[in-house]
Parts: sequence; structure tokens; C-alpha cells
Amino acid sequence: MTLAALSVTSVARWFGDGSHWRGPNGLIHRLAEHAVLSAVPIAIACAIALPIGVILGHVGRGGTVTVNLANIGRAVPSLAILIVAVPFVGIGAKPAYVALIALAVPPILTNAYVGMRQVDPEIREAARGMGMTGPQMVRRVELQLALPLILAGIRTSTFQVIATATLAAEVAAGGLGRFIVDGLAVRDDTQVFAGALAVAVLALAVEGLFAGLQRLLIPATLRPRRSSTPEPFLEDTSNETLIAA
Repeated sequence: MTLAALSVTSVARWFGDGSHWRGPNGLIHRLAEHAVLSAVPIAIACAIALPIGVILGHVGRGGTVTVNLANIGRAVPSLAILIVAVPFVGIGAKPAYVALIALAVPPILTNAYVGMRQVDPEIREAARGMGMTGPQMVRRVELQLALPLILAGIRTSTFQVIATATLAAEVAAGGLGRFIVDGLAVRDDTQVFAGALAVAVLALAVEGLFAGLQRLLIPATLRPRRSSTPEPFLEDTSNETLIAA
């Protein structure tokens, strides 16, 4: 039996062992911890980044500087932010939240800003001609058209946060990363593989959920069109260059 086959068999047996699912160190409890560790930073990042991105995108001023400043946080490794935050907020979930919020804000802010700026100026003028105020334009027109990019930014941030939340185990914050850290400590490769697989499955499940949500919330006329013939290069660059995350 090959090493790969042995690993797959060992991991399958690990998941089949009921003792790994129960108790405070079980898979269900760790999964719940990981979900909270991911959901809280995403919620806070949305509360911070969406209003800023939408407002700056609407007024069309100061957005480039703000987006570039926010993207500086992406250049700093999350583990470094995690370690630096520990002396100030202690161990546990708080330093993990600091690092994950810093990771989640840039894609959400960038997509919200770019989505608002890409609204056709003629549509804005038509809305003004109908007597809409600024807030009405944002709510009824601009947000509707920017929604695909806004959701794409949240989707990108969520995927990144779920994957990176495994680092929270390094500061005693729990989550699925606990299986990886504990497995490495005792050289239990099976537990390490099982923990990594659990994180991957969770991330892919949430990714699929967001894909369904986007399909539900975004009208068919605003969804990207698939064509069997190549499109001109300049017509499709906005979606490809928006985020390189």
C-alpha cells in the first residue's frame, strides 16, 4: 500500500472515530469555534469597509488613496499581525480578530469602491433627472448595479478568512486549526491531514453557499455572460484586474 493510500485510509478512520466528534476538543465543537472566528471578523470588516467604499465610490473622491492604504494591510502577513496584537489584547480570540479583520477589509473596500465607480455616468444623470437625491441614487440605482462586485469582495474575504483562521490556534483561540497545531506537536500526521481537510471542506462549502447567494440576489441581466467566442480584451478587464487575492 502506498503512503498516499495509507494516509487516506488513516484520515478516513480518524473521521470515523466517534470520539473525535464529541466533547470540547471534538470536531463539532472546533467547527463551531472556527465558524465564529470567521464570521465575527467578516461582519466587522463589512461594517467598516462597505460604508466607506460605497460613500467614496458615490462621491468619487479620496477612494484611490483609501483603497491603497487599506491594501497595505494585505502586504503584512496575518501571522505577524497576530503576534504583534498579543501583547496589547492578550491571547485568545481578540488577536485573531485583529489579524482577520485586517485581512478581510481590503477586498471588501476595494470591490465596493470600484463597483460604485463603474456605474455608468449616464445612469447617474438619468437618476438625477428623475429627481432622485444622493441617498436615493445610492440605494435604488448604484448599489443595485454594484452588487455583483460587492458580493464578490465579501466572498473573497470570507474564503481567505476561513483559511487563515487556522492561525488562531497559535494563540489559544481554538477552531479547526487546533487539530493541525496539536497534531504537529505530537507528530500525528493523520490528525494534521484531518484538520486541514476539515478547513478545506468548510471553505469550499461556504464558497458554494456564496455562489448560490449571488445567483439568488443578482438579476440575470447583471450576471457575467458566458460566450463560446472570445470577447475583446478591453471589454473584460475590469473583473479580472479588480482583485488579485
